[in-house]
Amino acid sequence: MTKESSDKTNKSGSNIGNEWEMAIGLEIHAQITSTTKLFSCATTVFGKQPNSQVSLLDAGFPGTLPVINDFCIEQAVKTGLALNGKVNNISNFDRKNYFYPDLPLGYQISQFYNPIISDGSVTIDINNIKKNISLDHIHIEQDAGKSIHDLHPNKTLIDLNRSGVPLMEIVTKPEMKSSEEAMSFVKKLRSILRYLGTCNGNMEKGNLRIDLNISVNKVGDELGTRVEIKNLNSIRFMNLAIDYEVNRQIKMLDNNDKVQQETRLFDPIKYITKKMRSKEDSQDYRYFPDPDLPPIILSNNYISKVKESIAELPDSKQMRFMKEYSLSKYDSSILVSEKSYSTYFEESLKNNKFLESNQSDVAKITANLLTGTIFSLLKKDNMSIEESKISEKDLSYIVEHVHKSEISNHIAKGIINTVWDTGEDIEYSVHKAKSEQNDDRLEYVVEDVLDKNKQKVEEYNKGKLKLFDFFIGMAMKNTRGKADPVAVRKILTKKLSSEKYR
Repeated sequence: MTKESSDKTNKSGSNIGNEWEMAIGLEIHAQITSTTKLFSCATTVFGKQPNSQVSLLDAGFPGTLPVINDFCIEQAVKTGLALNGKVNNISNFDRKNYFYPDLPLGYQISQFYNPIISDGSVTIDINNIKKNISLDHIHIEQDAGKSIHDLHPNKTLIDLNRSGVPLMEIVTKPEMKSSEEAMSFVKKLRSILRYLGTCNGNMEKGNLRIDLNISVNKVGDELGTRVEIKNLNSIRFMNLAIDYEVNRQIKMLDNNDKVQQETRLFDPIKYITKKMRSKEDSQDYRYFPDPDLPPIILSNNYISKVKESIAELPDSKQMRFMKEYSLSKYDSSILVSEKSYSTYFEESLKNNKFLESNQSDVAKITANLLTGTIFSLLKKDNMSIEESKISEKDLSYIVEHVHKSEISNHIAKGIINTVWDTGEDIEYSVHKAKSEQNDDRLEYVVEDVLDKNKQKVEEYNKGKLKLFDFFIGMAMKNTRGKADPVAVRKILTKKLSSEKYR
């Protein structure tokens, strides 16, 4: 990506100007989709009573030994392959030593020297400009517990339910140059993980957390001092943290102050970052190989079998939607952004009896009603697509009648809104709309409007042509918005040119 195109994508709120540039790297902690923990049989279910899902190993009892969860290895391999990484045939677990109340063992089992995945990349697309973001590596590690500081005035409470939960840490190189690129990367990565089923990506539940590494330097200079911002649990907060931190570092450098290498936290109320501690380097953690865990040895045959199990991913699906259904790049990108969206879309198409005879028309009508009307209703009611009050079969039924020109797109949107709000039977709602669109009934409605507004008809005939829209508005109002505006316009034009209304 050229410097010019990079500047175009930099829509960050930071006052970075043309003199400075930023470098952003991310460490994304993705909870592996597994019912049990990385080294114990304790469950990973979210929201249970504190300390109710803790094995002796998770609590750091002496004499307990870790046993690797094979399924987590498979999930990590699948993720690495999907992200264009190199699966290492031999990898090892290491101990990361630090002392904190929610880490009972006094160390975290992680991978430092030989991670399971090397390299990799994710392609982002901003304003039709594509850029590859390189990954440094992916490693597997266990999560720590949780310290709770706000439930007691002078004590910290510890919940070990998360202790030992399996994580993949996906580490990028510092190649992102704007908050927009960073947001695009996280959205794309989360979408891929959901397609794979290796992480559900629910940031509000802590299943995807972001550590942000950011530095500022003058254009052409070497990278500046890196500052880490820990545990961001939303893309919006990451965006705000980047903007604040960039401005903070630029102000320091403009004042000839030195940016310190440190770890900071983001305050979601004040929208600022605050110092947490001085940033540790790898030697501070005194990494060494875990003596209780043997190396992970993966054969090429095993890796090939995992690769064969990978389903269609977002980029491939988008290209197929554009080619197979003649959808626009924009519509297809929305439909593939979440696996649940694309699944709903294709399930609706499967139910449509006109799909084979006119695939592109049926697909376009379906996409328009889904991404427009249904998505806006889901957003309004804060619901997921799985909770939609319009089923895939319901949408297919509506699309069939639009395709046959028995109802318009406008009427179809009204039906969806009515069914959504009232729970009215979909077949009854469509039948009623078709009856209300009957030409004879519309002619009566239009004539009624003209007869009740004879003065305005006279004004129209004298040249006040803007009244045409008034007549259409009145006709639509009298049909409660359920008439086809195109049909109303056609009938109104015919009536106003007739002898009766001249």
